Amino acid sequence: MAKSLINSDVCRPKKNTMELKDIASLSGKSGLFKIIAPAKSGVILESLDEAQTKIVASTNHRISILSEISIFTTTKEGNIHLLEVLKKIKKDFGNDLGVNQDSDPKELKAFLKSVLPEYDENKVYVSDMKKLVRWCGILAQYAPEVFDDAVVREKTSEDTKTGND
Repeated sequence: MAKSLINSDVCRPKKNTMELKDIASLSGKSGLFKIIAPAKSGVILESLDEAQTKIVASTNHRISILSEISIFTTTKEGNIHLLEVLKKIKKDFGNDLGVNQDSDPKELKAFLKSVLPEYDENKVYVSDMKKLVRWCGILAQYAPEVFDDAVVREKTSEDTKTGND
């Protein structure tokens, strides 16, 4: 017997939750971008801000997907995924980081040291710390669900469903 479309996932509205794999940074552009769809000449992106400007990023642009970014550490692994750092920042500081991208380099280093004591001071630059702080603010405002473990649990449970009615 055919499955009814009314009860299927096809007709259910998708929850508007973003994960780091849905968000990118674009070289030469400030801020973060939601990945909308592939295009013939690149990828369609939408800025995560009030304007929600859409642009097509071509092969000339350098796109970094946030889920693929790590921070260098002095641990045996050599790095830690950005998501883990973001969750720790959210847990320790909430929405008030106490620093911003314009803070003094010493303050930014102290901030990152408090969040990630094992970060590699020789490989992680102040410019990286400024990006991290800026991204935390953007994500907290426009995609707060990326900090939530429930998104990861929900996504995992949806992936493991068998679809039996």
